[in-house]
Amino acid sequence: MNYDIIIIGAGPAGISAGLYAKRANLNVAVIYSGESQLDKAHKIDNYYGFPEGITGPDLYKNGIQQAKNLGIEVIEAEVTHIEMLASPPQTQYSVKAGEKELSASAIILATGNKKLRPQIEGIIDFEGHGVSYCAVCDGFFYRKKTVAVIGDGTFAVAEASHLAHIADSVTILTDGKDDSEVRRALASDPSLAEKIKVDSRKVSKILPTTQETLKVGGLSFADGESLSVDGVFVALGSAGAADFAKKLGLMLNGDSIAANEKMATNAPGIFSAGNANGGLLQVCKAVYEGGVAGLSAVDYIRNLKKTV
Repeated sequence: MNYDIIIIGAGPAGISAGLYAKRANLNVAVIYSGESQLDKAHKIDNYYGFPEGITGPDLYKNGIQQAKNLGIEVIEAEVTHIEMLASPPQTQYSVKAGEKELSASAIILATGNKKLRPQIEGIIDFEGHGVSYCAVCDGFFYRKKTVAVIGDGTFAVAEASHLAHIADSVTILTDGKDDSEVRRALASDPSLAEKIKVDSRKVSKILPTTQETLKVGGLSFADGESLSVDGVFVALGSAGAADFAKKLGLMLNGDSIAANEKMATNAPGIFSAGNANGGLLQVCKAVYEGGVAGLSAVDYIRNLKKTV
């Protein structure tokens, strides 16, 4: 299905963006999955309009319901891929969310920024030396090589699927967690199931090629066995803002997306708001930036339609 604007994330930034875009009479979808950072807030008592405070989960649910009441299509599904199909003046992006294939002329990233790192000895030391968080960015360097993807969900499967077309061998390591979701996702595509192995053993340590070289050469499991790999890709949980930014070639400030005062990124039709942009990680900032991003996306869509 085609929309004017697709918003990824249903927290304060994403919902605020959706409210402004929908009130401008545009076709808007909000896609979200997984736990919101608000779910971890036991009580919020510094936000305007709630004299007795409000729990994070309640504020989160209220926002989603408000969007639905306005007629915004809210889709609960995990976004695993975003791709530009056409550049201006006919900008079009493809979004894969679960089993759905959606498209839009503008995208607002409001997922928050959740770079998850597994508790594995050596993983920090090898970041940039064989440990990567983006298959699209770094997969090219592992042509015909052996790689592992650490993760236990559809995000890990999506990263492994990309690598399967490049690397000689790909193994998904669920690091001691249940591997049923990974196996279900692979079973839906028999061709991938043949290319990607799954190992559920607990990973204990990243190993170097030699004691003198800071470069990934393998990893060891809690049972004492080891696996030789040339690279390790981390894909825990669901994709966050920085993950999408790297895939789309967006400029970053550290792990945060670089956006201007209109919440526009360096890519045409892509905006970013809230924790994805770093800075003050507060609801008030997220709501403000979401509103700006929504209005900026509206202006972008209207200008596109003028050129058609």
